[in-house]
Amino acid sequence: MSLVSKTFELYGKTYTLEAGELAKQATGATLVKQGDTTALVTVVVSKERKNYDFFPLTVDFNEKLYAAGRIPGGYLKREGRPTEKATLTARMIDRPIRPSFPEGFRNEVQIVATSLVADQVNPIDVICTMGASLALTLGGVPFEGPLACVRIGRDKETGAFIVNPTYEERENSDLDLELAGTRDFISMVEAGAEEVTEDDMLAAMQFGQEAIGAFCDAQLAFVEEWERVNGPIVPKEYILDEPVPEVEERIFAHYDEMYAALSDADKLSRIAHVEELKERIRAEFTEEEQLMWEREIPVNLKKLEKKAMRTMVVETGERVDGRAADEIRPIMVKDAYLPLVHGSGLFQRGQTQVLSVLSLGMLSEGQRLDTIEPVEGKRYMHQYNFPPFCTGETGRIGAPKRREIGHGNLAERALLPVLPDETEFPYAIRVVSEVMESNGSSSMASTCASCLALMDGGVPLKRPVSGIAMGLIQEEGKTVVLSDIQGIEDFLGDMDFKVTGTERGITALQMDNKATGLTFEILAQALQQAKEGRAFILGKMLDVIPGPRESLRSSAPRIETISVPVDKIREIIGKGGDTIRAIQDETGSTINVEQDGTVTVGGVGEAADLAIARIKEIVREPEVGEVYTGPVVTIQPFGAFVRLFGNKDGLLHISRVAEGRVDKVEDVLNVGDTVTVKVIEIEDGGKVKLDRLDKPKAPEGSGHGSGEGRPRRESRDRSERPRRRPGDNGRGRAPRRHHEG
Repeated sequence: MSLVSKTFELYGKTYTLEAGELAKQATGATLVKQGDTTALVTVVVSKERKNYDFFPLTVDFNEKLYAAGRIPGGYLKREGRPTEKATLTARMIDRPIRPSFPEGFRNEVQIVATSLVADQVNPIDVICTMGASLALTLGGVPFEGPLACVRIGRDKETGAFIVNPTYEERENSDLDLELAGTRDFISMVEAGAEEVTEDDMLAAMQFGQEAIGAFCDAQLAFVEEWERVNGPIVPKEYILDEPVPEVEERIFAHYDEMYAALSDADKLSRIAHVEELKERIRAEFTEEEQLMWEREIPVNLKKLEKKAMRTMVVETGERVDGRAADEIRPIMVKDAYLPLVHGSGLFQRGQTQVLSVLSLGMLSEGQRLDTIEPVEGKRYMHQYNFPPFCTGETGRIGAPKRREIGHGNLAERALLPVLPDETEFPYAIRVVSEVMESNGSSSMASTCASCLALMDGGVPLKRPVSGIAMGLIQEEGKTVVLSDIQGIEDFLGDMDFKVTGTERGITALQMDNKATGLTFEILAQALQQAKEGRAFILGKMLDVIPGPRESLRSSAPRIETISVPVDKIREIIGKGGDTIRAIQDETGSTINVEQDGTVTVGGVGEAADLAIARIKEIVREPEVGEVYTGPVVTIQPFGAFVRLFGNKDGLLHISRVAEGRVDKVEDVLNVGDTVTVKVIEIEDGGKVKLDRLDKPKAPEGSGHGSGEGRPRRESRDRSERPRRRPGDNGRGRAPRRHHEG
């Protein structure tokens, strides 16, 4: 096996494909680059078949921080559990690859993408799908390839589409669309957008389909070069689960019964009827037959259920719950569902119910990210939880699964474009969606519930957002687009197409497609039907809460931002942080000070106001003419220092402490006395000079000089006077001597 490397340019970016040098014991391995960003993608297929009734595919993205020249944080200083971005990247690879394998493939497949270099210019995620496709091809694995994934951006100024934009180009884009598939059809879509219209989104998808074709052609060109150097690729033989006509015939004899069992609007009741029927069908097979056909029987039972459900839709126009294709399930909306929290919203559509809860905090409480991307953190966090009780099942509750991370990310992208800028609303925002019931579209219900929670909490959204999940049935030459799909239509249908947006346009998309016959005309119909559904759902939401509340909940922290001179930061923080800690402890606030002098103060109730007042006192500068009343804090021979405000003192000279002249400041003032003073001068160094208002008369017996009231010095006895040294004139120096020349 010899090294083959091929560099090519597409849409203004340079790419490189390599194979034959690294990971040669894997079934297939490819090195793929965009610019200097480099990923190694490997594929291993087990030699033996697994005794499963599903396709055992595992996809992992191995994110290495050395790729970006970083050392992992934490005590162990090594990578731990996958980051959220790594999980989303693995899902991005998995979703187009999984449906490309042949039906009945039961050998275990593991795809691992490892980041080797992250050049901080080009993202690494989308090129990994191309690497996986090429590794499968070089390994002789049967799949419907080649496949590719591209990201499409759109320049805000010119409106031009950009293929696989750099991080910098993404900053100036109003669209972040990832789509994957073959030259002929799209199988996966993921998007975030700044209220893009349906027509513009469809145009971007069409442009992306052309770009996918170009990357598929690049893989085919590499394969030609590979075979020229290393010889033809020999397809590997894998035993597939073949249909057993006898099993299919016996099971499909119960078609009418399955059709009747599915005609129940209640999910749990329908599942019970279907499972009861499946058990009766299984019982018709002997123990020997069940052992012999242990995989074929469950596979054909699923086929029977799928066929009956799909036929019902295309033949009668009705769905299992009796709805029409474009009909939306009953909706229930409640705002302010929970007391004390910062905001909450309950959204129910049919048998899918989600409670979303809002928490607000300081910007410093945002999420810090330790990834290979040039992103340090994020201010808005949306998290989605899918506990087992929401489907009436038991199960383990622990770390979020990939599906939960993916659904949370979708709702996050849906709401991010309508959040206020942090200069307008300087809060970290966390929304948690708890799925209470699930029968399809729980991610879209979490989007709607989260919008309710944000509005209930007084977050000034630009516009409210709603979401809907669309489906597709292609059966017997007929195509039906379904609005607001439920679980069985997602599981047994051809498409799961989620769309979120405002009245102005789309904010997020997610699509998984199993149908090779999905055309752009069908996609256009789905987008238009989704637009109508979103508007209907949004209307129900706005009937309950027309917009964001005018103020935050009393339980939420008030966060204020002020600017202070940079040279005052040291005074706010204090020695070892003692001043800022004291303010926080005494007021119950939280204070963040930035190097540019921006001070953010947060607290519940009056805490923020009290802390800001303390800070303003510290940074405040007196002005000539201002009058203050404050205590005497220090006395020196030349005057008294008076506390004006905060830690700011001014000098009241001894000549200004009283009317008349005094010998000692203590004759008039003592430490702790309160005096009213006026600022008469501020020197360049910031020293403040004061004059006392309402001066008292100097006490009798105090003072010096020839002024009135000045006492004479008492004469001392000559014997008490010090003797002068020879030559001493009593003034510390000898008298002058005159010499004659």
